[in-house]
Amino acid sequence: MKQIYVEVLAKHSREGEVEPLFILWEDGRRFCIDRVLDKRRRASLKVGGIGTRYTCVISGKKRYLFYEDDKWFVEGK
Repeated sequence: MKQIYVEVLAKHSREGEVEPLFILWEDGRRFCIDRVLDKRRRASLKVGGIGTRYTCVISGKKRYLFYEDDKWFVEGK
C-alpha cells in the first residue's frame, strides 16, 4: 500500500478551520465529500505518514483523508 497524493478543494474559515469539500484525481475525476464525521491528528497505519485525519463519507462509504503538513493523501491499495 502507498500514499496517493490528491488535490482537495477545501473551505477555510476565519477561525482557521479547514473543511474538505471535493477530492480531485489526476485523471480529472472529482468526488464530493458528503460529510466529515471526525477530524483528529492520527497516523496512517496502512501506508505511514502522520497528519490530520479526516473521516469522510464519500459516495456513501467511509474513507480516510489525511492532511500532512501541506499535502493531502488517501490510503492506496
